[in-house]
Amino acid sequence: MSPKWSACWVALGQLLCSCALALKGGMLFPKESPSREVKALDGLWHFRADLSNNRLQGFEEQWYRQPLRESGPTLDMPVPSSFNDITQEAALQNFIGWVWYEREAVLPRSWTQDSGTRVVLRINSAHYYAVVWVNGIHVVEHEGGHLPFEADISKLVQSGPLTTCRITIAINNTLTPHTLPPGTIVYKTDTSMYPKGYFIQDTNFDFFNYAGLHRSVVLYTTPATYIDDITVITKVDQDVGLVNYWISVQGSEYFQLEVHLLDENGKVVAHGTGDQGELRVPSANLWWPYLMHERPAYLYSLKVKMTAAESVSDFYTLPVGIRTVAVTKSKFLINGKPFYFHGVNKHEDSDIRGKGFDWPLLIKDFNLLRWLGANSFRTSHYPYSEEVLQLCDRYGIVVIDECPGVGIVLPQSFGNESLRHHLEVMEELVRRDKNHPAVVMWSVANEPSSAQKPAAYYFKTLITHTKALDLTRPVTFVSNAKYDTDLGAPYVDVICVNSYFSWYHDYGHLEVIQIQLNSQFENWYKTHQKPIIQSEYGADAVPGIHGDPPPMFSEEYQKALLENYHLVLDQKRKEYVVGELIWNFADFMTSQSPLRVMGNKKGIFTRQRQPKSSAFVLRERYWRIANETRGLGSAARPQCFGSRPFTF
Repeated sequence: MSPKWSACWVALGQLLCSCALALKGGMLFPKESPSREVKALDGLWHFRADLSNNRLQGFEEQWYRQPLRESGPTLDMPVPSSFNDITQEAALQNFIGWVWYEREAVLPRSWTQDSGTRVVLRINSAHYYAVVWVNGIHVVEHEGGHLPFEADISKLVQSGPLTTCRITIAINNTLTPHTLPPGTIVYKTDTSMYPKGYFIQDTNFDFFNYAGLHRSVVLYTTPATYIDDITVITKVDQDVGLVNYWISVQGSEYFQLEVHLLDENGKVVAHGTGDQGELRVPSANLWWPYLMHERPAYLYSLKVKMTAAESVSDFYTLPVGIRTVAVTKSKFLINGKPFYFHGVNKHEDSDIRGKGFDWPLLIKDFNLLRWLGANSFRTSHYPYSEEVLQLCDRYGIVVIDECPGVGIVLPQSFGNESLRHHLEVMEELVRRDKNHPAVVMWSVANEPSSAQKPAAYYFKTLITHTKALDLTRPVTFVSNAKYDTDLGAPYVDVICVNSYFSWYHDYGHLEVIQIQLNSQFENWYKTHQKPIIQSEYGADAVPGIHGDPPPMFSEEYQKALLENYHLVLDQKRKEYVVGELIWNFADFMTSQSPLRVMGNKKGIFTRQRQPKSSAFVLRERYWRIANETRGLGSAARPQCFGSRPFTF
């Protein structure tokens, strides 16, 4: 980081009162119950970018102390969305620094202090660093752009006759060598070529650095004594499902807990008391991945009732899928049966909303996954919204849950400061997603420079810490290093390898793919003796570009490249390859570059979710693999299952 930018952060630290990062406590998804209310603050917010040279005018003038419109002109900004593509201003599309959001919320009368209600403000995603005020009072700050954080604001909104509260959120999208993902600010000091003070954000990842309030901001209530966290771990003993639970209660040491496990028909199949225990479910319906079993994605409901000494009750219901995950030398097992990942990598990326959460887009994507016959995806290269994982639980889509550890290539990004933050991010990710049966593996990074000497200690520490947080799931990271130089590979449970044969080298020479891919698999397995996933492969295809023989960037070249990979994958999946994930599900936006034509075009669907020719190749293949898994034979037509949307 340049000295000038470092000085800005020091100045900001002097302007803010000290506040610990929001890492403690549970992170249960806000949902309504007899004891809880939820008020979403989606819609139009007041917005202003700080265009001052040092980007600190908002803090110096304390914009949070009065309505934002009094500080100067504001824009209407939809939440959730990325602010970059909403206007026609190039300066805002590529803006780096602090932006300010503000919204007034009207509180129900039932949320008064006398009711014994606790009011919590939750921000589901603010990219990248966020500082939050309520009625001008600083309440919380958070580092990291993809995971939720919250603050108890009861005292601020219940201390007087006010029926509204003003929420101000300042967000900075600056990336440094110690953020996740990392980046650097580069100043261009040659005034014969650049304006005075000109700088750019330099990154080592291949997607656009969208920023803003990407997911919902909500207010929710709980009683003063409340259920703070629930952890569920499931096992299977022959036909008996075992549901082990741990419940954390805050606000009082004197309470009682009742726990009931209900089947899909609402019938109680097991019950318990106390803050921890084991529920036994005879003849349990297991949670199976989509297309792996006749009845996939069976979910029980864990209903928890807390009653405090003052007769205050709190209720929370958690979906539970009973399933196990294990890894052998050459297999990935779900419920003791071999599972083969045939799916995609994704981005939370849409045309106008950037990375803003969007229900229509989400449901469209899930129906396209069904159409493809895909059974899995990786959350490349950051955690997706909780609503995505909830649908995966329901639909039986298996998830490799990845943190934002993409682009870790600078030597300083392997230091103690970066490691400390990376450990905290994994704590937040596991805390949020630990109860999702769809999540079967954690990924701690994508394509780091894992051949650098510090990588051995870095990944050993990171993976060991993640395993300590969750004893039930394997841990991996995604490598593009050589099999004999990767210093992090000895510590993972599954080898995930990215390779782009005949694309980033040997341009146009499709004939070398099979020999290079076969060598890749043989070398990795001989060296590490662990199951392997081809975690990325693919080629750019510009829709409508055709040619024969297939030229690069044509739809025919993308098809031919995939087919050459598939010939080798069909051999190796009989041995130790346990998955293949195409890069990418859909085209997505990147920073401007001569290597990219309006973004990355490796999608099998366009950014508008229309299929390229390669989508039909994948569809035929994935349904063939799915039919073989279900014992239907490779001759079964994809239309037998793939033409229907998800229904319940």
